[in-house]
Amino acid sequence: MSKPYFSILILFWQSEQYLLQCLQSLQAQTFKDFEVILLDNGSDKPPDQAVLDRYHDLAIQMMRSETNLGFAGGNNLAASRAQGSYLVLLNADAFPQPDWLATLHQAAQSYPGSCFASRLLRADNPDLLDGEWNVYHASGLAWRKNHNQPAVKSARFPRRVMSACAAASAYPRAAFAQVGGFDEDFFAYMEDLDLDLRLQLAGYPFLYLPDAVVRHVGSGSTGYRSDFSTYYGQRNLVWTFVKNMPGFLFFLLLPVHLFYNLLYLGAGLVMPAGSALYKGKRDALRGLPDVIKKRKAVQAERKLSSLQFAKLLDWNPLSPFVKILAPRRLKRVNHD
Repeated sequence: MSKPYFSILILFWQSEQYLLQCLQSLQAQTFKDFEVILLDNGSDKPPDQAVLDRYHDLAIQMMRSETNLGFAGGNNLAASRAQGSYLVLLNADAFPQPDWLATLHQAAQSYPGSCFASRLLRADNPDLLDGEWNVYHASGLAWRKNHNQPAVKSARFPRRVMSACAAASAYPRAAFAQVGGFDEDFFAYMEDLDLDLRLQLAGYPFLYLPDAVVRHVGSGSTGYRSDFSTYYGQRNLVWTFVKNMPGFLFFLLLPVHLFYNLLYLGAGLVMPAGSALYKGKRDALRGLPDVIKKRKAVQAERKLSSLQFAKLLDWNPLSPFVKILAPRRLKRVNHD
């Protein structure tokens, strides 16, 4: 049998309420040359077999891990079974439009060797963006472009970006393997940014595709601003910067990175998840020796120059303050 063009990787963890709609959206795809690899990532309740039986024509390959491997380890395990030319990551709480894979396929033909970011809309309100791509700031902070902004603000044409949100992203399988896949020490949160920065440094560009549309619930299994997301997000923020910021940029921007980490520590005094934040920063420091070893390996294989990397960073000095204040803004949006 011929190998599929796309291998779609879906991790199942406490996400049974979304699986049916996710599979429905895949069955409706106009581009049919794909396989689905569904990993039960140590969930308390496995996927409903009755739901899976309804979509037998999707050629779903079921895998199971007895323990939760995190987003990083789970996707690495699922990718080990993949046969497609491209790996497509899709969250179980993400529901692509019917022409999503067709748009990805056309882009892969036009831009060989590239990775792709999708346009994410909020599942509960498609007039709002859940995000377009991952912005990486010169300070080492990161966020989704135009998160919770009106969908009309979306970019109209494909453009080069730093990173794709892994809720709905695509990578050449050979490139994914070349850089070693996800760093499993990250477990979850910012593991997609770390992967994407390594791919950028290895010479694989990222394109944002505004016509590749996916509706996304977001934080469907872990919760927004939970202790879980705060701990891993704050720990991995440090590791991502130390591991990937190339050449002279590392030394130039390290003081700025330290400054914003200190701001977060101050904010932790009043944050509900402040204890998780402090634990994340503590464990980030404890893990630095191993991260520095990984940095040496990443930088030794770098193809992208520091100046080329710098052009993909957000240098706006006000952007981080908008990011830090985002939780308060989001609370007002949800209240309204």
